[in-house]
Amino acid sequence: MWVPSRRVRIVVGLTAILLLLIALQVVASRNDFVGPLQSLLYDYVGTPRSVTVPWAGLGLALVGLSWRRRGIALGAALGIDLAYQAVRTLTGGPLALGNGPVIVLTAIVALAFWRWHGVERANALHAAALGILLTLSSKVAEVWLYFTMIAGPDVLDEHVVLVDHALGNPSWVVGQFVEWAGPVLYAVLHWVYIELPVAAMIVTIWQLRRVQRTGVWPSHYLVRTFLVIGLVGPIVYVIFPVVGPMFVYGVDGKAFSLGDYWPNVVPPIDFTPGALPFDTITPRNCMPSLHTAWALSIFIHSRRDADGSRAPNWLRWGGTFWLLATLGATLGFGYHYGADLVAGAVLLLAVESALRAPERGWDRTRINLVGGGAALFAALLIAYRYLSVPIAENPVSAGIVILGVFGAYVWAFYRAWFAETPVPAAAPAAVRA
Repeated sequence: MWVPSRRVRIVVGLTAILLLLIALQVVASRNDFVGPLQSLLYDYVGTPRSVTVPWAGLGLALVGLSWRRRGIALGAALGIDLAYQAVRTLTGGPLALGNGPVIVLTAIVALAFWRWHGVERANALHAAALGILLTLSSKVAEVWLYFTMIAGPDVLDEHVVLVDHALGNPSWVVGQFVEWAGPVLYAVLHWVYIELPVAAMIVTIWQLRRVQRTGVWPSHYLVRTFLVIGLVGPIVYVIFPVVGPMFVYGVDGKAFSLGDYWPNVVPPIDFTPGALPFDTITPRNCMPSLHTAWALSIFIHSRRDADGSRAPNWLRWGGTFWLLATLGATLGFGYHYGADLVAGAVLLLAVESALRAPERGWDRTRINLVGGGAALFAALLIAYRYLSVPIAENPVSAGIVILGVFGAYVWAFYRAWFAETPVPAAAPAAVRA
């Protein structure tokens, strides 16, 4: 049986990424919004659309460099950013950093490809590829949010809010608490919510901290999970379009809102839910909650090192804080229903089970976890859409079933990957660059 070489796989992968970017750019241009290639051009010669992502991408790329080259790269990126910002300030432009890290990341790839050799070159290209994928994935995600508006003119929030009655209306409960707590908690939660790439970069850099010295890469680390979740999750947006309680049941929905309910008044139960026409400026990106999935992946990867040893307390507490704060933000700001969070967590655990500890192979435990997680995720979506009325009519029993099955799946995941004796660090548990 013919197995494509690593070089062939790389060429095929790069070609697929390029074609995807071109296709999305064409769609964006035809619908008058910023496409991925246009957004990437802004990072080089214009005003970057994100500050965090370019710097997080450069941070990942630095993993593969020596300390001396890391210092040079950081200094160059900061200098370029300051120069660009000086020009923007003099011409009346906005404050926006991000040009420097993108340009330096490109320079690292060019230098590694043309000037460096051996393990030094392989490590640099491997790490730079992670930074590039993180940057490009953010561009694709941005376009996809626009695409959800085109693909899903109607939203299914009336169904999801019925399910949330069985879960105790968590968005309303947490929303009232955040409102009561005041501006300090709001500011903390808002920062955590928008700076998710920062936490991911910190955990990943810690996981890959030995790469430059040893030339050995862990068989699995956070970025792999992040990218797969970002690839799979948004597909569901167009299948199950939902905009969130702050829009359908709050003032942010403007003329399309069903009333000023969120967060202080739980809307009355409507046993005749349907698809609601909604505006063309609000992304349908609630189901599932990918912020929950990503934050949960940060939490999971902050538990142990690649060799199975216990992670340091600062990382464990940091991962716990980021998960809890993200959950508080997603609910407390009215961005998501509780049902979205359950679906996002199930999706993450299934993806993580497929990717984690590849040296174990596809044994019975992995097959059961991935297959069971996929089945549970599909069952939740079907139940949210077609059984929302029976769920709302029997909230206590339905809520117990949903949370009980979810809890059982979480326990199975924990038993498979954390309760058993960790796999010791060995040659099969790592891949050499």
